[in-house]
Amino acid sequence: MTQTSPGAIAPDLTLIEQLAHDAIAGLPGPYRAAATQIRLRIEDFAPDEILESLDIDDPFELTGLYEGVPLTEKSISDQPMQPDVIWLFRRPILDEWVDRGDVSLQELVTHVLVHELAHHFGWSDADIARIDPWWE
Repeated sequence: MTQTSPGAIAPDLTLIEQLAHDAIAGLPGPYRAAATQIRLRIEDFAPDEILESLDIDDPFELTGLYEGVPLTEKSISDQPMQPDVIWLFRRPILDEWVDRGDVSLQELVTHVLVHELAHHFGWSDADIARIDPWWE
């Protein structure tokens, strides 16, 4: 487990957002360009209405969420109603990071982000494995 000093400050929303942008910058070219079109929202926890809609009682159970229409279901004739959004939830991510103790925060944020991008791109588990070596 990674040791931190007792006076250390937990990573904030800004750091999680920066790690997510770094993860996007590290994607293969064709995916990177498309991923930059998705809005990122970083919050401490999922809003109550999201938790309720997903029937989740414990907000620590949700580290990320994709809201939008997957590219595999979009048509050029569709008018976008709102931008696609990937939510990352800082406190559940930090909780999982501490519980695991065997991955860096960058690796975990990348993993959560790639999982949510998979919903947007319509990736299979094999596609995810090519992008995110987490699964190996």
